[in-house]
Amino acid sequence: MMIVFILTKLKVVSDLRLQLSVLFVVMLVAISSFGQKAVLTPVRKVLFVIVDGIPADVIEKVPTPALDVIAKEGKYLAAFVGGKKGGYNQTPTISAVGYNSLLTGTWANKHNVWDNDIAKPNYHYYTIFKLLKDQYPGKKIGVFSSWLDNRTKLVGDGLIATNNMKVDFSYDGLEKDTISFPHDAKKVYMHLIDEAVVKHAAGIIRNQAPDLNWVYLEYTDDVAHMSGDGEAFSRAVKMADDQIKQLWDAVKLREKNYGEQWQVYITTDHGRDSVTGRGHGHQSNRERNTWIVTNAKDINPYFIKNKPAIVDIMPSIARFMNLRIPPDHAMELDGVPITGQVSVVNPSAVLTDSLIELSWTAIKKTGSAKVWISTTNNYRLGQKDNYVLAGIVPVNAQRMTISRSKFSSEFYKMVIEAESNFANCWAGHDLDAMIKTYK
Repeated sequence: MMIVFILTKLKVVSDLRLQLSVLFVVMLVAISSFGQKAVLTPVRKVLFVIVDGIPADVIEKVPTPALDVIAKEGKYLAAFVGGKKGGYNQTPTISAVGYNSLLTGTWANKHNVWDNDIAKPNYHYYTIFKLLKDQYPGKKIGVFSSWLDNRTKLVGDGLIATNNMKVDFSYDGLEKDTISFPHDAKKVYMHLIDEAVVKHAAGIIRNQAPDLNWVYLEYTDDVAHMSGDGEAFSRAVKMADDQIKQLWDAVKLREKNYGEQWQVYITTDHGRDSVTGRGHGHQSNRERNTWIVTNAKDINPYFIKNKPAIVDIMPSIARFMNLRIPPDHAMELDGVPITGQVSVVNPSAVLTDSLIELSWTAIKKTGSAKVWISTTNNYRLGQKDNYVLAGIVPVNAQRMTISRSKFSSEFYKMVIEAESNFANCWAGHDLDAMIKTYK
């Protein structure tokens, strides 16, 4: 509008030198406008990959040049799965359980996936895909997997329970195609399926570039179940690394040719037993010890010294993509962002006959912490919990004592609201029995 106004004024300016001066101003305005467009924030996109069943000690021992390149841009992080060992949110170290912990940022006591049957997922705990689609319906999502259930059951593609959310790009179900992939005893067909999945996913990323992408690779877990620790497992890990290179090359092409900014997370869903390496599902250190490789550059220093959990990936993706997590959802997340500023982690509560002893670890030492308390768990039913403000204390106090006489109940949900994030925990008598009623 300013440029039009100036050009209109030129009609009444008779002095040639004045006209030239005004034109020069117009050119500067135009150049400035173009310059502003040139420095617009790049479009942000995400790829996360789950490579099944590789414990931290194996990924640290076997040569993985593709993962090393990604980690060089960002970081390799020792991580864990399984919730708090012995706690109310202890979570089986089983494949689908781990996937859904990543997708929802919650442990199994909330998302309600306890095994590979995926009988009753609780879709009230939104996946990262649902969160993205609710806020940006026009953005595209892709799921590329050897296992059909990842899309149809975990993501909930087209289900009424997810408000008919649709996956835009998918390539899966090949495990059911016994014509193209004849099933053999050594499960080489699963490696061929993973190869097909990666080839297709890399092509979609190069050409269509969905905003949020999940690639799942299965063969490493199959080999470990058959052969346990040893050379066959190491070869399978190297094959997976070659596949990751194909995906990484597609991402780098998008960044180079289209100016996009991609954040990549590569992780695993569980480790393996320490005796043979064939099994998993329990809470041994080796079954819980996993890893995360990411190209993210702003890892919070806390997570360089302390292990992040698989549930921390979801809020990290949300933060990178500038997704607003509504407060009632944020108060339920068990994960906190690995990247950027974090205020509080490790919430814990202990009940006595008369008190609730709440504690946490303060990462950011300044500011205050609001402590909210609810005696209901209506969120799991898609309803709101009635939170009451129990008090406000300096975040660096790292604890608060609450009288149970003010909140008479056998069950408590507590949330610490600090400047950069929420953190929550449960307390109560016989939480295990209560959780069993949800299954």
